[in-house]
Amino acid sequence: MICFPNAKINLGLNIIRKRPDGFHDLESIFLPVGWSDILEVIPSNDLVEEELRLKQTGIPLGISIRDNLAFQASEVLRKEFDLPYFKIALHKQIPSGAGLGGGSSDAASMILMLDKLFGLALSKDKIWSYLEHLGSDCPFFYFNQPAFVSGRGELIEPFHLNLSGYYLLILVPKIRISTAEAFRSVSPRNPEISLKKALEYPVEEWSRLVINDFENALFSKYPEFNQIKNKMYSSGAVYSSLSGSGSAIYGIFRNRINPANIFPGQTCWFEKMNSSD
Repeated sequence: MICFPNAKINLGLNIIRKRPDGFHDLESIFLPVGWSDILEVIPSNDLVEEELRLKQTGIPLGISIRDNLAFQASEVLRKEFDLPYFKIALHKQIPSGAGLGGGSSDAASMILMLDKLFGLALSKDKIWSYLEHLGSDCPFFYFNQPAFVSGRGELIEPFHLNLSGYYLLILVPKIRISTAEAFRSVSPRNPEISLKKALEYPVEEWSRLVINDFENALFSKYPEFNQIKNKMYSSGAVYSSLSGSGSAIYGIFRNRINPANIFPGQTCWFEKMNSSD
């Protein structure tokens, strides 16, 4: 069985407060995008050694098999159910450490694939509990529709947004930002305007209303981020932002562009956007 776990971007990200459990309460709009990995579950006649159970190709992650979220998701179900033997092939196309949720998407897809492949008939609540355990962004990819996300990421409600006619360019610089580093750099605050209210305004006004709280600190530390964002705007973007805790920066454009002309030799994704209605 094969699937294509997709990435997401954040439209705004407000860090509201630090919680007693060490996490942060936040609010953001998560928007799925077409950039995807390739994930396959391959039946096996024998139980293979752990280091051979997952074969990863594509973008190197620089982590152990045991630290891979797709592998961790498979282990959650292997420990709870008497599953037939299988191996995993993961071809990474979504860069890690970019705020695009690639690892979380891989994990959610793994749970859903194994449920379907082996007829586990898991309830929505059971799947949700697995995903919450695996990571704060994982539950979104079960829903995988534009959503207002709050709490530490586990509170999800549909959010209707019409971006048809716009184009999206995502650029991922060589800088990688760990989530822990990003949260250490940010000061929680209550936003001046609620994110839901801000997104009611035309996209052309989002630059002054739709804020990612990670930007101030990370842009000061990494001047290249500000240069990329400025270049997005000078190339015609009507809105540009850091995605999540970075390092990906995206631009929303009214007109089709050629990313290679703007950011030659850089890692980019470009797509036409759709309405969520």
